[in-house]
Amino acid sequence: MSDPRSDSNISEVTITFPDGKTRLVASGTTGLEVAKSISPSLAKRTVAMSLDGALADLADPITRDVSIKFVSRTDPEALELIRHDAAHVMAEAVQSLWPGTQVTIGPVIDNGFFYDFAKEQPFEPEDIPKIEKKMAEIIARNAPFTKQFWSREKAKQVFRDKGETFKIELVDAIPAGEDLKIYYQGDWFDLCRGPHMTSTGQIGRAFKLMKFAGAYWRGDSNNPQLQRIYGTAFATEEELKDYLHRLEEAERRDHRKLGREMDLFHFQEEAPGSVFWHPKGWTLFQTLIGYMRRRLDREGYQEVNSPDMMEKHFWELSGHWENYGENMFTTVLPDERVFCCKPMNCPGHVQIFKHGLKSYRDLPLKIAEFGKVHRYEPSGALHGMLRVRHFTQDDAHIFITEDQIMEECLKINDLMLSIYNDFGFEDIFIKLSTRPEKRVGADELWDKAEKALQDVLDEVTKRSNGRIRTALQPGEGAFYGPKLEYVLKDAIGREWQCGTTQVDFNLAGRLGAFYIDEHSQKKTPVMIHRAMFGSLERFTGILIENYAGHFPLWLAPLQIVVAPIVSDANDYALEVVEKAKAAGLRVESDLRNEKINLKVREHSLAKVPVILVVGKREAEEKKVSIRRLGSQDQSVMGLDEALASLSTEATPPDQKKPS
Repeated sequence: MSDPRSDSNISEVTITFPDGKTRLVASGTTGLEVAKSISPSLAKRTVAMSLDGALADLADPITRDVSIKFVSRTDPEALELIRHDAAHVMAEAVQSLWPGTQVTIGPVIDNGFFYDFAKEQPFEPEDIPKIEKKMAEIIARNAPFTKQFWSREKAKQVFRDKGETFKIELVDAIPAGEDLKIYYQGDWFDLCRGPHMTSTGQIGRAFKLMKFAGAYWRGDSNNPQLQRIYGTAFATEEELKDYLHRLEEAERRDHRKLGREMDLFHFQEEAPGSVFWHPKGWTLFQTLIGYMRRRLDREGYQEVNSPDMMEKHFWELSGHWENYGENMFTTVLPDERVFCCKPMNCPGHVQIFKHGLKSYRDLPLKIAEFGKVHRYEPSGALHGMLRVRHFTQDDAHIFITEDQIMEECLKINDLMLSIYNDFGFEDIFIKLSTRPEKRVGADELWDKAEKALQDVLDEVTKRSNGRIRTALQPGEGAFYGPKLEYVLKDAIGREWQCGTTQVDFNLAGRLGAFYIDEHSQKKTPVMIHRAMFGSLERFTGILIENYAGHFPLWLAPLQIVVAPIVSDANDYALEVVEKAKAAGLRVESDLRNEKINLKVREHSLAKVPVILVVGKREAEEKKVSIRRLGSQDQSVMGLDEALASLSTEATPPDQKKPS
């Protein structure tokens, strides 16, 4: 295959720099040559270039008019290159340590990279430092990355001679007419589409191999099993240190671990992707529902409940069967009728809307449901409560006229931001997801729906004075309408997509819903689909990890444990429990004949926010000693005063009186 340097007959091309200045250069001039002509220091610190927004090798020839930006290794764009180059260096290190190992594929992924290897003997944990040491040696050699273009025949023959059978498959999979690139780093080379930085030394020392895992060739369980090595890399060692700290913190906060320690829920294989709620966990779950129910009631929502199973024909009419059928659970009855477990509540809500004639005066009509929905997720995608097959949505559908879209979407936005603020989430990111390839409805309806949500997003941004970040996600909308996705940032900087607002011009009409307008004509209502928490199971998992189990008192499933120091104080402990319950607090006693330090330690592990310690003196004086989760300090207060203070603290934020 020819080098693209010879593909252009143009003698000169125009390059445009980020500041808008332009320069004429000879066609075929490389990015490195341009950088050197500007400044030797620029050429020295540049590791790649961006041509019309696409990363390219600095040594690539420029054969057309183009906008150019030089990329240094500390620029955000360079992080992907650092990780890509680190993956190649890891592959060389593995083959150097274990000759005969086959290298397959090694892409960059979120937060790092991996490479899959075909190796006769499995990797061992002690191999990680060996590979890292060899990688450091390769990086220190600072060998340049260079690119060659090979014919398919040459590539296949070379890899065949090396025993790299997987590479031969990859060569065959490259579409005809597409460049076949080979990248060298010293003597070692690999098939790769690129680009790369200028040399291995640019990777730096801020890399770490994370773990081994199994993987099938091309993700197919019918193919050979490979061994995968995951790694990560950053521009600076400080960034790597921060990332590893976040990983440790995320592991400490893992909702599955905390769920066991706090006795909230469990999972088991007989019901994959489903939660077995324990009493304390169910109390937390119901606290969330109670909070949301109060917020919706004040906003004029009417709560309903729709069937969990409906006939397949119904889902064909709605468009779900065609566009979402692979994610639906079905069952066939003895009479051969096919029923589907509902993956969404919306078609059922349309039926409730249709029951009885509706006028434009009835709109907006707000229907809400805490409905259990069922969606088939591949077993490999399941992850505690963050990815399940059966979950409860705080779902609602607002039936409106077209001219009510802006007003109602803004009301939803204000309510949603207020709710997130009550849970401590103030850093919000809103994404507009537009029409997917697989969808229902005419393009002109999608045009209207997308414009309506863009107008809403513009107004939200304006009201927040730019505080709320926004982004566009082309092709990520639901099959029936575009949506706004509300993304929350948690205590350790992770982002979680929770609430959604979707404008739908399609579903109500497909299911025959209408209202009578002011001219006595039948009109199809617009539907707004919205959820605040989204999946309550998932939101619960997010909250557990965000708070690391240290819930604010109003949310804690068990708010107080009363623990006597000596058995003589047991009767007083029970008196404290009864008074606390009368004050509306969730409280238990611990009357075990154990030392108080053991009791405090166990209840602290279970993340109980408050422990009231009582002894003979407290019983005589009608006082309690208050110990707070995470603090070694304790304070002594009169019982009535302590319970009044705790009761005020445990009042949900939506029920607190304005100060």
